[in-house]
Amino acid sequence: MTETTPRVAIERRGTILHMTLDRVDKRNAADERMLQELSLAYGQLDRDPTLRAGVVSARGDHFTAGLDLADIAPKLATGRIRLVPDGGLDPWGLQTPPVRKPVVLAVQGTCLTLGIELALASDIVVAADSTVFAQLEVARGIMPFGGATVRFPRLGWGDAMRWVLTGDRFDAAEAHRIGLVQEVVPAGTELERALELAERIAAQAPLAVQATLAAAREALVDTADAVGSLLPTVQRLGMTNDARRAAEGYLDGKPIPFQGD
Repeated sequence: MTETTPRVAIERRGTILHMTLDRVDKRNAADERMLQELSLAYGQLDRDPTLRAGVVSARGDHFTAGLDLADIAPKLATGRIRLVPDGGLDPWGLQTPPVRKPVVLAVQGTCLTLGIELALASDIVVAADSTVFAQLEVARGIMPFGGATVRFPRLGWGDAMRWVLTGDRFDAAEAHRIGLVQEVVPAGTELERALELAERIAAQAPLAVQATLAAAREALVDTADAVGSLLPTVQRLGMTNDARRAAEGYLDGKPIPFQGD
């Protein structure tokens, strides 16, 4: 009998796409199907012009125990694994271009390996104060392959190597200190706070948000190219209807009804 229960639950909340890891019995460890479903959800977020931001959270006591190695390891060894199906986008932004809209992460409990890498690939991370992190691939005889070796050192070489090379666990306070997490909140409130931040993002001009995100990402790769594209991008945004709405509504103090055009 084929299992049909989703590994990733999808809920549309206005202009926000809420994606929830839902494999509680395995501490939300990711098998191939979960990775594919999350990829498809990111593809939906990217394509749908009415969606402005995404939130990723997890059901149960833990964000993720990392990879389900019983499912993933044999497929990795043989190369018979498909993580990004047609219509999907790699949530870690390695096999495909990253999603063009901001993603806010809410983590709790245990957040291991690919959970840290998803945090590194996201734009804002909110953590419960009791969250425990670990990048422990070296203790499993492998190495991080979801972006930790690329993105973690950007937070600071020594901080990254301290955790990537030892596989030791660290707490939410340390994750905040090194910049992996942007906000630490009381356990049980992390999703509420992540949704609040996503709502704040979604209330802004969506084309401007996406352009700002793209410009910041470009600067990580090539600062000169990023600087060179700033003025043309601003000029293009200045010609949008949303820019006109902002100019017309600037003085009345009311929320501006941005439409993304």
